[in-house]
Amino acid sequence: MQNRRRLHSEYACYQFMHSPGFKPITSSWFLFSRQEAVIISGRKLSRQIRNEARDDLEEWVAAGNRRPHLSVVLVGDNPASHSYVLNKTRAAAEVGISSETILKPSSISEEELLDLIEKLNSDHRVDGLLVQLPLPGKDVDGFHVVNVGRMCLDQSTMLPATPWGVWEIIKRTGIQTLGKNVVVAGRSKNVGMPIAMLLHTDGRHERPGGDATVTISHRYTPKEQLRRHTQIADIIVAAAGSNFNLLIKPSFNKKVIDVGINRILDPLTGKNRLVGDVDFEGKKELGVSVTLHTLAVVLRFLSLVYAFKLSSPNTSRD
Repeated sequence: MQNRRRLHSEYACYQFMHSPGFKPITSSWFLFSRQEAVIISGRKLSRQIRNEARDDLEEWVAAGNRRPHLSVVLVGDNPASHSYVLNKTRAAAEVGISSETILKPSSISEEELLDLIEKLNSDHRVDGLLVQLPLPGKDVDGFHVVNVGRMCLDQSTMLPATPWGVWEIIKRTGIQTLGKNVVVAGRSKNVGMPIAMLLHTDGRHERPGGDATVTISHRYTPKEQLRRHTQIADIIVAAAGSNFNLLIKPSFNKKVIDVGINRILDPLTGKNRLVGDVDFEGKKELGVSVTLHTLAVVLRFLSLVYAFKLSSPNTSRD
């Protein structure tokens, strides 16, 4: 059984910023003002990146190469899980990736599930896999210990989608990180920690970092201490999933990237709605504000495209 748990350690790494066909983007529509916040739409960025990826992939397929394929293993009949998977397969289709959803009952045994994962792992037609613990090379979510380890060693690998989205926003909007002070509010292993890793590491390494000085805060960081850190910060990444907006004062002139998710009761509709960690409406005097919406979804599948292409330089149609 132990051998069965060792899902292949061979993996195909992508190097997004140095991949063949990657074209850096300079955008003129981003406005940086020290007087009023400009909310940069993650949706607009996601459309931009999605169009790039789709065009690049269609060119790849037109040259006689096989279209990448994603397999999703969905266990049980939880409506939220089905909705989650549906959104992911739709996003994959928008980029040009074929996909399939394999439904299994909640009664499936661990052995049967491992059999299925092993079968998908050995299938050369499957390039990406969405399950709880996918193989390193097909780990579209970027959560496998091998991929996390490579990220911490500044090596090219699959990144978790939300941190990668933060990185892309910073790069594409021209926010300078070299030598800057950054506060990351949140220490989760799939958001806060990877964001901090990307921002503080050496920009000259295989997986270039931001060369920033990064402070990570969490629920036990004293509020007054966090307030002092945010006062000297040039960039604040709010990923705490809590009422972080009280710690950001309008006079700070900070660049703020909000990736937090909170469910609140809307007093006008009486229904719950999702909001971020920062109240941008009440912080118009902030330097630059950024929201991240569907960008992470697009980047998750962009990682699949580049992993597929780099691992299959001469892939055929079959």
